[in-house]
Amino acid sequence: MPDYVLNINGTRLKVTAPEDETLLSVLRNRLELTGTKYGCGEGQCGACTVLMDGTPTRSCSLPVSGIAAAKITTIEGLAQEGPHAALTPMQQAFLEEGAFQCGYCTSGMIMSATALLRDTHNPNESQILAYMNGNVCRCGTYPRILAAIQRAARQTVSGGAK
Repeated sequence: MPDYVLNINGTRLKVTAPEDETLLSVLRNRLELTGTKYGCGEGQCGACTVLMDGTPTRSCSLPVSGIAAAKITTIEGLAQEGPHAALTPMQQAFLEEGAFQCGYCTSGMIMSATALLRDTHNPNESQILAYMNGNVCRCGTYPRILAAIQRAARQTVSGGAK
């Protein structure tokens, strides 16, 4: 099996894996980063969403051999750690709005929504719905997810949260 040096959450990590093993499998089973979830296994539900060079990407359908030069951010890489630990505005908004029920889709939703706010600082409702299309919540908490994204956008625009 080949060795890969991956840039995960700002850290270069060496991993040995078959070239066709998915990024999701490498994250969860080899690097023990279990925040990214396995949902459908076909890239359709969004539970496995990570940011690859800032773009939401379905990790369940991406072979590890195709990402060597990419910067991968998982849900574990969003929050600030250390003495000034803090959730991101999006993570905090999801908590405040109760934008999850079972929580299975939450990491994928947060990753996609984070990318949305990086691209569009103050999206309207239709922009949010279009961007988030493809991230599935089986519990149906879409109104709370929408409210969380709107809250995070307001906080980011007003500078209320960093």
